Amino acid sequence: MAVGVKPRVKVPKTAAAGDVITIKTLISHKMESGQRKDSDGNKIPRSIINTFTCDFNGQNVMSAELHGAISTNPYFQFEATVPESGEFTFTWLDDDGSIYTDTKSIAVS
Repeated sequence: MAVGVKPRVKVPKTAAAGDVITIKTLISHKMESGQRKDSDGNKIPRSIINTFTCDFNGQNVMSAELHGAISTNPYFQFEATVPESGEFTFTWLDDDGSIYTDTKSIAVS
């Protein structure tokens, strides 16, 4: 598991039914491309966030497959339509098998 990984998510607390909202996510993750070597000349293993998904009430809203050229601390901003009150679940998968999640609720009036 990577050290110091911290997901951060911004979702509005409320919206009207059918509103399009903006969601912002950032995960603090150093990322290692697998191209560098340590002081002994050994290759440092690749360690990147390779998949990001966002689900709303169990239904996929957005997903992304990430590759070696992804930057440190990946940031995503996207829009979603909210038909009802519910919960967004955000999931980041790491090369080392670690899974990082965060959830945010939204109330629809």
